[in-house]
Amino acid sequence: MSDIFEDLHNINDFINANEIDFARNEVIKLLAKIEKQNLEFPELLNHFIRSVGLYPYLDLEKASWQEKFIHESFKVNTGENDVTLHKEQSSLLKKLLKGENIAVSAPTSFGKSFVIDSFIAINKPKNVVIIVPTIALTDETRRRLQRKFSNKYKIITTTDVEPSNNNIFIFPQERAISYIGILEEIDILIIDEFYKASKKYDKERSPSLLRAILKLSKIAKQRYFLAPNIKHLNGSVFTEGMEFISLNYNTVFLEKNEVYKQISDDVYTKSDALIDILKKEQGKTLIYAGTYSSINEVSNLLIDETPQTESQLLIGFSHWLIKNYDRNWQLTSLIKRGCGVHNGRLHRSLSQIQVKLFEEQNGLNRLLSTSSIIEGVNTSAENVILWRNKNGTYNLNDFTYRNIIGRGGRMFKHFIGNIFLLEEPPKKEENQIDLEFSDELAASIDEKQFSQELTQEQIAKIIAYKEEMSEILGEESFDRLQKEHAFDDADTSVILRISRALDESPNNFKGLGYLNSSDPEQWEYSLFKVLEVIPGYIGAPYRQFVEFIKVISQNWSMNFHQLLNRLDQHNIGIDDFFELERKATFKFASLLNEINVIQHELYPERSIDISSFASKVSYAFLPPNVYILEEYGLPRMISKKIHDSGLINLEDDEISIHDVLDSFNELGYDQVILRATDLDYFDKYILEHFYEGIYKPEQS
Repeated sequence: MSDIFEDLHNINDFINANEIDFARNEVIKLLAKIEKQNLEFPELLNHFIRSVGLYPYLDLEKASWQEKFIHESFKVNTGENDVTLHKEQSSLLKKLLKGENIAVSAPTSFGKSFVIDSFIAINKPKNVVIIVPTIALTDETRRRLQRKFSNKYKIITTTDVEPSNNNIFIFPQERAISYIGILEEIDILIIDEFYKASKKYDKERSPSLLRAILKLSKIAKQRYFLAPNIKHLNGSVFTEGMEFISLNYNTVFLEKNEVYKQISDDVYTKSDALIDILKKEQGKTLIYAGTYSSINEVSNLLIDETPQTESQLLIGFSHWLIKNYDRNWQLTSLIKRGCGVHNGRLHRSLSQIQVKLFEEQNGLNRLLSTSSIIEGVNTSAENVILWRNKNGTYNLNDFTYRNIIGRGGRMFKHFIGNIFLLEEPPKKEENQIDLEFSDELAASIDEKQFSQELTQEQIAKIIAYKEEMSEILGEESFDRLQKEHAFDDADTSVILRISRALDESPNNFKGLGYLNSSDPEQWEYSLFKVLEVIPGYIGAPYRQFVEFIKVISQNWSMNFHQLLNRLDQHNIGIDDFFELERKATFKFASLLNEINVIQHELYPERSIDISSFASKVSYAFLPPNVYILEEYGLPRMISKKIHDSGLINLEDDEISIHDVLDSFNELGYDQVILRATDLDYFDKYILEHFYEGIYKPEQS
């Protein structure tokens, strides 16, 4: 007890010195000690918890009436139940309820979702738009809000869905553009991880996110932008009228272990250190590998050095992967050892299943990841291991490093996150966000409207772009396409290169109509010509990519083993499959659509329309609802069984995804597992998780 008294004394000293951040860290560490050693909770600790604003941590059994009153006073409705907010959460919520526009930087452990959910529950806005960086985060957010608000709101995550009276839109920035012109007014625009609007932090996504912010802000009554680890935000048109708040308010403590200082390749290697940590630390562990090659390296090490699991759940998952994907796949061997993989290539449902298993007590204990874990999901772990200080081909910067280690610890679960650094971390920086107009936005902005924000060089580029496009397409056609928002989510350079190619070499594209043939062999010439419009744009060898497109045209009629057997002769393995499918459904489908629009304007007499083919590519040649259901956590293999059993017609393109989900809810989980044929143990586990994510509470 003398140790506890010493800890309380230290906390008191920090509070008296107005060192509240230090005091809060000591409070968290003491709470962890009490929990770990099963010590008696000292009454005085409640007083300090109150002083540092961590009201949810108050022990009500030992609390005075004043402390109980505080706990109750900071309790708010979050849509499902009442939750006590901490001091800074409450402060942000009050600002939002007053109608203020806020850009906030707060740690990963801050509990930002409670603020959003409370705002919706209390203010009851009609139209909420939430922009998230990835489809994985779209589903995670949807699942949370579905459970709480689907009885009062239509929750929309895909394009081409008819809005209702009350809507919550959740999607990545690319999909947000499709609702421009459909939505007349937004009550609140929420941008999660808004740092991705800066080219410094995300070159690929920045233009489309800036475009979405620009367009949607015009019709938004209120804006709420969120990001971690930002110290400064430079003012710009994108954040005009917003108050920037930088908070360093953590609810967990990160204990850093500089293991790299002990590592010597001759005596004690990095591999030795990793295995030692995993033997000692039995809690949920996130291993950040940084690159795909490092994931392979660590995977091989874990397969060689760690025993196989006895968990029936994981054994069932490994058998499911063998049956539905590939027996010789590295992931199958890793799962048998209690470790999953999270990266941007896997089928969405596979990533979701693994995150779900990582949350299970008898599920995955380790998750091996690239940077996808910090932008794809909100999962946390008791331990975080930094294997490499790389982010793809680049060195890890301080901002991303802090995001990664911020995954350590979780409110009410792990007071302390243990961070193990196997390589030296980057030097500490004061991170700053600059949101600036980029050249890629020229296709969708008016240079006169934003003349003050644009440089003279940018204005000249926009004018040159519009003049050249008007010359190629004709002024009337180009103006009409601009008004129809045809190029709103396209880069200027891409549109120009397509227009020039079609204008200069019209004969190369006479055969585009063959893409509508049911015989994939007739597609080959046109596919090559499309790929050659912008050399290197897809980022894959042309011959390999063309053969892949031809093979996955059978994605619905063949099983995964049959597809891989056909692709084997083209040196395409399972990991290549995931990567090429991702490139096809996003970049290549977009390229096809843009070519289709421009060629139709240039050569209307040809009457060629490849929009149907582009659509098939965007859905990986699966029925659209089957492809969309993967975002909801239902793998295509299980959808196939449900369709073949005659329970729900998943091939009917006329049925909306919301009608399909209603059909699932009408049938219910019990009826599906009873009537669908050939469902195994793990199919049923996945279906149960899927149903948890589409459940609609009754109207209150």
